[in-house]
Amino acid sequence: MEDFFASCPRGLESLLVDDLLHAGARECRAIPGGAHFVGDWPACYRANLESRIATRVLWRVAQGAYATEEDIYRLALDTPWPRWFAAEQTLRVDLDAKNSPLRSLDFVTLRIKDAVCDRFRRELGVRPSVDTRSPDVRVQAFIDRHGCTLYLDTSGAPLYQRGYRQKTVDAPLKENLAAGILRLTGWEPGIALLDPMCGSGTFLLEAAQMVLGVAPGARRSFAFQRLRNFSSASWQQILDRARSAERSAGEVRVFGSDASPVAVRAALANLDRGRLLSAVQLRTADVREAEAPAPTGILVANPPYGERAADRDELASFYPALGSALKRHFAGWRCYLFSADTRLPGLLRLTPARKTPLFNGALDCRLYEFRMVAGSNRRPTATANPG
Repeated sequence: MEDFFASCPRGLESLLVDDLLHAGARECRAIPGGAHFVGDWPACYRANLESRIATRVLWRVAQGAYATEEDIYRLALDTPWPRWFAAEQTLRVDLDAKNSPLRSLDFVTLRIKDAVCDRFRRELGVRPSVDTRSPDVRVQAFIDRHGCTLYLDTSGAPLYQRGYRQKTVDAPLKENLAAGILRLTGWEPGIALLDPMCGSGTFLLEAAQMVLGVAPGARRSFAFQRLRNFSSASWQQILDRARSAERSAGEVRVFGSDASPVAVRAALANLDRGRLLSAVQLRTADVREAEAPAPTGILVANPPYGERAADRDELASFYPALGSALKRHFAGWRCYLFSADTRLPGLLRLTPARKTPLFNGALDCRLYEFRMVAGSNRRPTATANPG
């Protein structure tokens, strides 16, 4: 059994724990931005392959107290790196810190890199090269006020990079945040889903994978495949099992639209690249004129929110029209809007039934739920939490 840490967007930690437990993890302990867990290597492989919420899965290889940079160098030097990867592989070192008294985190990062290379030179007479863009192996260090923990990254590219999306439009959501939002809405395959401001299709891509039973990592590779202790037989068994669970779409219940033909073409291209087109129906339409594709369902969208004054003025006229369209065309639906704009409910002239705090990177956002009452355009009543 090994010790791991999986990171995720803040606000989705409980969903991440669910994913990790499903992958076979034990002793899961959520903290802001992720979860610690214990597991064997198949659990690590499955977490990378199957979690829709995780950003990275890190394997803890060393931990110790420190007072100076030299203590951290010594901890890294004493760690048997050549046991886990080869000198011919390229290396990158990253460092996160919280409440550290050390003056220069760049210098600490450099000393960890030096220690890794010195350990190789001491044992083998050669050292790995550094590649900051696409390394074979990534060492992640975390330091707080008193301790330093060293990890090897088992994921490689962030797990939200599913390998599908090539075409994007303005500021797309990361895939794991979109998947978490879908989970928070309570949507499941079989329930009608509409994203009427789909952009390049992130919500649609995630929903289509769920409909088709496609594991989020089934079309990409991982850093654990480049470690010396990688078991190709175990991994192949896990991957074969995941692929055998894939299924056909059946009746299309996932719908997307956007006012921009360019955005719709981008979403179509991304769905086609992921072989997910059979699960989604797309068209060009302005959200203010969009019709509900089913009597009931879930609408989810990431509407624009501007930081410039001109953008905010334009949105101040757009939001009321959006609120009117939701009341006019989506009676019987639950509508979820993800936004950093706290003016959103007031400008929509709708009262949210729930507000869930989430973060889009460092941006403090809310997922607003609006329950559109069938047969009425009256303002829904609030039923939930301030946020």
